[in-house]
Amino acid sequence: MHIDVTLRPIAVAFALTFAAGTAMAADCKPGALGTGRTIVVDPTEHGRIGTMQYGETLPLRDHEVVLTFDDGPIPPNTTKVLDILASECVKATFFLVGTMANRFPSVVRRTYDEGHTIATHTQTHSPKIWKWPIPKQEADIQQGIASVTEALGESGKLSPFFRFPGLGNSAEIESHLAAQGIMVWSADFPADDWTRITSKQVMKRALDRLERRGKGVLLLHDIHKKTVAALPELLMELKKRNYTVVHVVAAGPDRPKTDTDPQQWVMQTPPVKPATPAPAKKRNSAAEKATAAVARSRPLDITKPTSTGVGRSW
Repeated sequence: MHIDVTLRPIAVAFALTFAAGTAMAADCKPGALGTGRTIVVDPTEHGRIGTMQYGETLPLRDHEVVLTFDDGPIPPNTTKVLDILASECVKATFFLVGTMANRFPSVVRRTYDEGHTIATHTQTHSPKIWKWPIPKQEADIQQGIASVTEALGESGKLSPFFRFPGLGNSAEIESHLAAQGIMVWSADFPADDWTRITSKQVMKRALDRLERRGKGVLLLHDIHKKTVAALPELLMELKKRNYTVVHVVAAGPDRPKTDTDPQQWVMQTPPVKPATPAPAKKRNSAAEKATAAVARSRPLDITKPTSTGVGRSW
């Protein structure tokens, strides 16, 4: 299958078709959390979101949260995350790595078919990608788009959303993405699920940071066992605390953007400072070795500043 990702703007290649098979409450377990609403965003109007790095974030109301997952798919962890989300009728956004999409295309298709938003996260997730020449970085991003598109089977299923590995970024790459109508996603707070903490600590950090802000975009990783273990209780606590999950899709010819006020895109609360990660433990299990296929070192550590103002340990 030949996919041309260089001769025309990616925004044209993305037909922005949203999955029609959204789960109904009757298909979920009794008392499921559910998805409160869907917001439709125009990537060309709001090209960069997430207060961990940018001045804007998604236009959420009080007690609304957007769930995002990075680095997959890696079964069985990703498929378990999908099972949990399906049981609660919750929709999320998945930022997929191209090499993982090449290896597990059926999981990519299942994620889309179950109504989740599919986005991209580079082809290789190389730990040294931000030291590469700009053209090589751009090529890796484009190949990631091509790989996920091929796994899905058609370009219209892929959303024009992208997240930098490790939340590393540059003005040159942001301009490259903006020219193609691709929206860059950071996050409002992480749960530190890539660090050496327990699933209980993952849940606690996610909830503590959400409570501090009252709303926001949560960064998780579907490739980790601790995230799988934390997710059911996290969703249960969101329901107990009267939080609503919001699903995000891109605007298109047949899907007008959600009307918003400019001030809704500005988060007024102070930024969250994640805890300093503990030293990485030695990987022994087969699952941990599979995770290492995505990257040889861990995601964002914003306690270490870089020239972009955001630290990264990849």
